[in-house]
Amino acid sequence: MKSAGLCWGQRYMWLRVHQLPPEHQHETHVVLRFEVPAGITVAQAKAILTHLTRRHEILRTTYRLDPEPGQHVDPPRPLPVRVVTTERDGTPGPVETVEELTRSPFDPAGEWPIRACLVTTGGAPKACVLVFNHLAVDVWTLGEIKRELRTQAAGMAARRPAALSPVRNRPADLARHETSADAAITAARAMAHWREEVARLPLDPFARRRAERDGPPARHATLVSPFLPGAARTAAGRHGVWPSLVHVAAYAAMTAIYTGGDSAGFLSFVSNRETHPFPDVMTCMFSPTLVRVDCAGDPSFGELLGRVAGSFSRAREHAYVPYDEIVEMVSREGSRRGGPVLLSSELNFIKQRTKEYGGRRTAFTWNPVPESWAYCGLDTYLRIDEWRDAVSLSLHAMSSVMDAGAVEWFLRGMERLVLAAGDDLRLTELAALVPSAPETATASSALPAPATLPVPALAVSPAVPTAPPAPAAPSDEAVQALLAAVRDAHGLAGVDPSDSYTLAGGRALRIPRVLAELSGRGWRGLTLQQLAGPTPLGALAARLTPVPQTSTTPIPSHRE
Repeated sequence: MKSAGLCWGQRYMWLRVHQLPPEHQHETHVVLRFEVPAGITVAQAKAILTHLTRRHEILRTTYRLDPEPGQHVDPPRPLPVRVVTTERDGTPGPVETVEELTRSPFDPAGEWPIRACLVTTGGAPKACVLVFNHLAVDVWTLGEIKRELRTQAAGMAARRPAALSPVRNRPADLARHETSADAAITAARAMAHWREEVARLPLDPFARRRAERDGPPARHATLVSPFLPGAARTAAGRHGVWPSLVHVAAYAAMTAIYTGGDSAGFLSFVSNRETHPFPDVMTCMFSPTLVRVDCAGDPSFGELLGRVAGSFSRAREHAYVPYDEIVEMVSREGSRRGGPVLLSSELNFIKQRTKEYGGRRTAFTWNPVPESWAYCGLDTYLRIDEWRDAVSLSLHAMSSVMDAGAVEWFLRGMERLVLAAGDDLRLTELAALVPSAPETATASSALPAPATLPVPALAVSPAVPTAPPAPAAPSDEAVQALLAAVRDAHGLAGVDPSDSYTLAGGRALRIPRVLAELSGRGWRGLTLQQLAGPTPLGALAARLTPVPQTSTTPIPSHRE
């Protein structure tokens, strides 16, 4: 059996998946749907899917905890395929089956990272739905899979051979490269950049806004504007940048206005496919990179755009790095500064040129409560989708940092700032367009008029986050169980309870194994994020509780 360590691009997703309880891991699943051309039988469709997994090792790869998280390639075999009909025959229909396949957690150690469902009518397959473990795929990989399936299906329907490109490189080849001296030099340069940028971040960018609030743990809203594409292109042409950066500059400005800080720091996703010799490997290759935007000195929007462009350029140069080592570095920085450094905001920009809005007015919509996302350990996540005729801004926010009124205020404020980008106003003038959000507001509240509320100061020193109430002293049994789990997972001679997990020698990638060791000893209560932080192990042990016979895990009202 072929095996290799996790590729750098898989390490972020490995940690992300294990941060979520199993019943919420569908937050990271990826669903791909495509129409099956006429003339294809169920047997032929199954053969096409099996050929797909035979060609690509990543689709028959499992991931195990011991001794180091790694990928193990299974020999080829037929891919299990669920077949469901649109006809009422007493069996589960397509909706129920796809929901089951999508929401059920993957067993990474024993299950391939692909599930398949064929939807038939009159015995003929009409559609195929594939559900992927995100460890195996990214956007580029999904595009290649869809292209290959269409090519195979068209060839089979026309009774002619399908011309498929040869598979030259595989995930194990990339994993071996990432253990080389060349990759080590690349990682060292990237780590130096990250250390410098993280040292400049406040401990908690939302310290002035963080509070306990009643209601759901998080909120999710979407604003779709047909006015944003033209305004962004105009501002981008004036200042010589990509239109996407206009939206990011508006996001940075709104973040500075809302938090009262003089900078905006967030994680942005980079594909990393052009930074090594194996750009055509089918696997998850993206990871987040830190973008820190300096908002001090009351810059004009054009000046802020230049800072955003420079920050993105530097960040992309240093994006190719094993993310688990970033987690460990941030933990050590937190130990040095006496509190966790929160990299708790993510931003993602996606082009969807085939999607159209068709509306003439801005639409604001509340989405269902993102209960699974609330476990991800983030404060906010903004997704910017560029459609053919509109831009969609979709914001997830924990209630501890934004109430409903603040979420709507933030999205409408971003639209206002992009529409005003052509005027090249200064940050204080932009802030006057979107006065500070009320601390509490109803979900239907609109932006207040510019003169009704004061504008927060922009240049302030970052505040130290208020520490949560100290938990009760841990039992000696809990402390010893945690120390033993860390020691056994790493083969350490001893572990000091006054050290954090990282300072004690713990590796971020092995935290899932530590949690499994704790569960095997009859203890629960810690999360991956808590172990990855700077809190001493002895203090973390206070969170451990004996595993009950039956239990449910509540959704956190705020992230600790």
